[in-house]
Amino acid sequence: MTTVQPTRTGLVALKMGMTRLFNDAGDQVPVTILKVDECRVISHRTVETNGYTALQLGFGKAKVKNVSKAVRGHFAKAAVEPSKKVMEFRVEPEAFVEVGAEITADHFVAGQSVDVTGVTIGKGFAGGMKRWNFGGLRATHGVSVSHRSHGSTGNRQDPGRTFPGKKMAGHLGVEQVTTLNLQVVSVDAEKGLIMVKGSVPGSDGNWVVIRDAVKKPRSKDLPFPAAVRAVASEAPAVEAAPVEEAPATPESEG
Repeated sequence: MTTVQPTRTGLVALKMGMTRLFNDAGDQVPVTILKVDECRVISHRTVETNGYTALQLGFGKAKVKNVSKAVRGHFAKAAVEPSKKVMEFRVEPEAFVEVGAEITADHFVAGQSVDVTGVTIGKGFAGGMKRWNFGGLRATHGVSVSHRSHGSTGNRQDPGRTFPGKKMAGHLGVEQVTTLNLQVVSVDAEKGLIMVKGSVPGSDGNWVVIRDAVKKPRSKDLPFPAAVRAVASEAPAVEAAPVEEAPATPESEG
């Protein structure tokens, strides 16, 4: 009987762009660089209070003047600075992380599979060939000025209409898309960088969500409940040694 591992929290990262890395065999691997910036736990969602269990995380630093007074109070309660992006991740109570803790990029490890969700690049109004990969009409023999059209969209007299959902020309992009089973190639915890093999949805500079792959078994060496940055403990106060008073001399007494 296999035991189901509790669901870990995901992270939100900035898509920085693409580059390439070289593996030990000398082969180049195309990777997308994702940057995890100031990820802190803001609050817990519990069954008793909210009806579900989740972690609320904040990402990036926001200017205080751009944050409303009510939201500033929410961050002040957690003793963290205001964040640019706030998101919740459903987790089991066993995967809760202490409020105020900072989760680092090594929450994910090299070699594991992740699912990345982002909003695709907007391309405006697109035809059927670009939007749906249609083949287009013939290049000769009677076709004139409509080679890239999608052809007939309806039926005969019965039913005499175009069914909803028919693939036609229209708006392309700006949709939430999840790319499954991407491999983490490398992680730089100091710089907060996660290098993922292949491309991920979205433009450079957009926020993307990274989670453990749901269709692949999780590795046993993943940090649980999360990889938290160690806070430097304050040095204990050193008591000053008592100063011995010099014996009084006749001159001082006078």
